[in-house]
Amino acid sequence: MSRRQPHHYDQNQGNSFGEPTQEGENDYLIDGLKSKVTVLKTLTIDMGDEIKSQNSFLKDMDNEFDSTWGKLSSSMKRVTKLAAAGHNRYIWYLLGFSLFVFFIIYIIMKTK
Repeated sequence: MSRRQPHHYDQNQGNSFGEPTQEGENDYLIDGLKSKVTVLKTLTIDMGDEIKSQNSFLKDMDNEFDSTWGKLSSSMKRVTKLAAAGHNRYIWYLLGFSLFVFFIIYIIMKTK
């Protein structure tokens, strides 16, 4: 994943023959390493912020699902109680009304 940078040395860093010294090469490599560490630090901070944001979103979504589950379970208890009472025609009314609502929603979605 790492790429080697081409070696560019300062004219001032070198011996009397114009060749780079070991110290000049080390300084160049240290500068490259500093820039990579800075980029990684920035990336890590951004990732931490995104993770905090996503965790907050997931927590809110979990609370919403819990609320919805409570409403759905109470509705199912009422339907079960209604079915156990022996009022079958109410069950048929409820089923017919549900089909009617879904049909209306289907027609609305089809026309758009």
